[in-house]
Amino acid sequence: MELTSHALLDAQAELCQNTFAFVKSMALKSAVDLGIADTIQHHGGGATLSQIAIKAMVPPSKIPCLSRLMRVLTHAGVFSTQADDGEQLLLLVGSPNQAAFTSLALHPAMSELPDPCMFKLRNGCTAFELANGDPAFNEAFNDGMVSDTEFTMDIVVKEHGEVLFQGVSSLIDVAGGLGAAAHAISKAVMDLAHVVDKSPGNTDVQYIAGDMFESVPPANVIFLKVCGSP
Repeated sequence: MELTSHALLDAQAELCQNTFAFVKSMALKSAVDLGIADTIQHHGGGATLSQIAIKAMVPPSKIPCLSRLMRVLTHAGVFSTQADDGEQLLLLVGSPNQAAFTSLALHPAMSELPDPCMFKLRNGCTAFELANGDPAFNEAFNDGMVSDTEFTMDIVVKEHGEVLFQGVSSLIDVAGGLGAAAHAISKAVMDLAHVVDKSPGNTDVQYIAGDMFESVPPANVIFLKVCGSP
């Protein structure tokens, strides 16, 4: 029996939720460190994002990050939202405030989160740096990205391709790896030199070696497969 696109995407979402389940614990730890639950309780059980930012002394440049953090925790059911005179209030779910227990459960003695991150602590470099110097890891990394991208883009193009890419004459797939997404939708793809060296040559995709943090070639559309967190 052939599964529908919707069923396949649901299965992929479930897999990703289990794979990245640790993000919720990290978000909870950040909320405890910032005293977000205490701030909401201090404001009578509901506080705006700006009130939380002021109390937690979050600099203005980091407020978008705080917003994403609250979205993750709201989606997880830790907080809820409610409109109040045009502003969105963030509310605690459940009573009483469980910050003390959460703080204990996420205490460094119970769950150590090293700095730098565990990957860099283990390997002495970032994932991209390791891929540049380790051909075996580079191959595994690229194969993993291709597998995920082929699955996702096959559905995206089939279900929404005519709408999303109508009239597009050139497209840059930033950090596109071996070009799995670009094969489905575009004219050009950009990535680091050690990735381009391994890219297939019998395609209509143009591979451009470079660093997306330095510059991105011009095109009608700049394509980023994943550009943020919920």
